[in-house]
Amino acid sequence: MRLSFNNTQTAFAYKTNKELQAGRFLFGTMNYSWFAAIGVRLTPFLMKTGLPVHGAIRKTIFKQFVGGETLEQTAAVAKKLGEYGVQVILDYGVEAKQGENNFDKARDVFIRVIEYAATQQNIPYISVKITGIAGIDLLEILNSAPRLRSGIHDHELEDAKWQRVRERMYDICEKAAEKNIGVLIDAEESWIQDPIDRLSIEMMEIFNRDKCIVFNTIQLYRHDRMNFLKMYHNIAKQRGFMLGVKIVRGAYMEKERARAAQMHYPSPIQQDKSFTDGDFNSAVEYCIDNIEEIATVIATHNEYSNLHAAELLDAKGIPHNHKHIHFSQLYGMSDNITFNLAKAGYSVSKYLPFGPIRDVIPYLMRRAQENSSINGQTSRELLLIKSELKRRRTQKVKTAKQHKEVPA
Repeated sequence: MRLSFNNTQTAFAYKTNKELQAGRFLFGTMNYSWFAAIGVRLTPFLMKTGLPVHGAIRKTIFKQFVGGETLEQTAAVAKKLGEYGVQVILDYGVEAKQGENNFDKARDVFIRVIEYAATQQNIPYISVKITGIAGIDLLEILNSAPRLRSGIHDHELEDAKWQRVRERMYDICEKAAEKNIGVLIDAEESWIQDPIDRLSIEMMEIFNRDKCIVFNTIQLYRHDRMNFLKMYHNIAKQRGFMLGVKIVRGAYMEKERARAAQMHYPSPIQQDKSFTDGDFNSAVEYCIDNIEEIATVIATHNEYSNLHAAELLDAKGIPHNHKHIHFSQLYGMSDNITFNLAKAGYSVSKYLPFGPIRDVIPYLMRRAQENSSINGQTSRELLLIKSELKRRRTQKVKTAKQHKEVPA
């Protein structure tokens, strides 16, 4: 079938008129960047004051972007998505808390999420943040430490802490392999990413022998990541394991540039968006060209990149649901991409976070910032919702007219 991302009937078939109207209101407010900026700063403060704002947040931004406060609530959303051929990447959206005990608790939560995902038909992956099981200060030390032959670095205390991180990650991946659930390791800022990359390779070498369980995330807004992908692939071939990657454009651009300027080192970020787009699409092509050796999650809201990947699969005669290619978008955004891909038979999922409303506020604020900062994103969401509401009104009038013309 001819793939189009303009079919709003397919995109919003799972939404009621009331839900679409709520989405129109939310994206309408986000369309005013000044309003979104105020909301991002004010909402966390209001949550801490104890003022009765939970209800308003739950009915608006929380409902739009989060599956629920518990796994049980999220199950209803996952089931609804599954009815339309859409799978789920489950993410415990609570921000990391520091301390060894908290890291152990986070590991236990990830394992429970894996066990739950294994009971559901359409949850093939979970998302894991290494900062949930490792201290950021430790990751910074490891990122800048010299590569000694005796180990990562020469600090005994950090060695012991890092060993505990490795053990937590091993426990998570071991359970995932047992339950046949993929683990998508989130990318972080460049100054803590290197140990995460090395840990992901270590886990892949152990668990990606017969199938792909562990995936690392590559952010193509970094100008070194295309070469990194190729190096990663070579390492996988040399060591005899399947490479798993989730490719994204990236999430920390402004923070990266500001830190580089402040600390007087070259920015790791691409010159401009065109370079990011070029490398992202090149990464898609590279992974599809090596589809038997690389399992890829193409995670993007960019319509061209999704269409380009879909057309590449067709051009090469690769099945839409090939086990090594998966598309993904965030829950609450780009339904026009997700549901039209699903209807065309492609393997596609929604990245679905869950957690107590107070704890997922940081995630929600990032979604608000993302929608207000990405050029055209909010306007596109608004346009699609308005188009579908108009189509439904027109269809309703047409149907009523047809019924009136039919003789009794």
